[in-house]
Amino acid sequence: MSTVLVLGGAGGIGQVATSALTTADTFDQIRVADLRLEAAQALVDDLADQRLQALSVDADSPGSLASCLDGVDVVLNCVGPFYRFGPPILKAAIEAGVDYVDVCDDLAPTRSMLALDEQAKAKGVRALIGMGNSPGLANIFVKLCADGLLEQVESVDIMHIHGGEPVEGPAVIKHRIHAMLNEIPLYIDGEFITVRQLEPSGQAHVVQTDFRNVGRYPVYPYPHPETITLPAHIPGLQRATNLGVIFPLPYFELTQQMVRTGACSTEPILVDGRPVVPMEFSVAHILSQRARLLAESGIESPGGCLKVVVGGRQDGAEKTFVFQLSSQTAGAGEGTGIPAAAGALLMGRGEIDQRGVFPPEAGVQPLPLLMVAFEMVQALGKGGRDSIRIDMIDADGSVSEMPLPF
Repeated sequence: MSTVLVLGGAGGIGQVATSALTTADTFDQIRVADLRLEAAQALVDDLADQRLQALSVDADSPGSLASCLDGVDVVLNCVGPFYRFGPPILKAAIEAGVDYVDVCDDLAPTRSMLALDEQAKAKGVRALIGMGNSPGLANIFVKLCADGLLEQVESVDIMHIHGGEPVEGPAVIKHRIHAMLNEIPLYIDGEFITVRQLEPSGQAHVVQTDFRNVGRYPVYPYPHPETITLPAHIPGLQRATNLGVIFPLPYFELTQQMVRTGACSTEPILVDGRPVVPMEFSVAHILSQRARLLAESGIESPGGCLKVVVGGRQDGAEKTFVFQLSSQTAGAGEGTGIPAAAGALLMGRGEIDQRGVFPPEAGVQPLPLLMVAFEMVQALGKGGRDSIRIDMIDADGSVSEMPLPF
């Protein structure tokens, strides 16, 4: 019996990942664990797959985690925010000897989890971190270039946009605020620099970009971990940036405004004699305005686009590949949950054999991952091969569409 455990399986990403896992027969059991048992059970009932089982888990409790991990082959961690839950859940998986996949897109926990590499190797554990959209598919596209499309990969610019999801929870808003408050590493001319999204250092790197099937938007420096993992695994890389934004733009700008005004501190202040945490107020306020801003912008469905521009050389000449994965009906849940499920599936099949803790570009073969992911996309009715486009730009600037290599 092979068993996969989806932690946070009733959340926005976890639900999609669970649904995607049911499209294949790799696992005999699919356990859906969430703090909200009733929500996990509702998902199990809705999917009506006999392999599914709902469990209650408290990610803050080592005992609860250990109990859930008992008898599991692969754990897919969708519990956020990862700066709080990533490292302790990975440690629990390593201690239990369970192979691990997650969707971590935070810098600090990425560094902390990579530091557990030797512990994972000692236990024979395979731990694939950041197997979502960005990071995740973004890394896979770069690896595809490094594996043969280019003789030398020299630059990587990752840009992403999504929005219009049916709901966003407080953890999502806090993650977004976290990105605006903290230092962001960019890899420029073979050296690391740090910027802050809302300060002049970060504003200098804001660019306008056209996203396929979404539109033209400004994108801002984002603290996603590709900028630190790609230079470590792609020899000769001289540039790695990660820029992102949320639509509708007024909704994203509201969050920026709350940060700029200093209303996102975690230190309580007294309001009418009662302690109030500014961060909690700001998150509640942002969420209270979401429906209005979506309606005013005419947003009726989720959507998004991942755009990865990879530059380098082939046969001595400059060449650039532009990957765009876009959807007008699916948002962050699908864009993150499906690649994560594909990673867990390959892990369960034994097609990922790297031991230790590693990002996608260090231990995943691009073509098998992309093929599994698109099989899931089609099975779930979330799109098809037309959702991805690859353009090749030659040294003279001529652009041609490249057939999909899978």
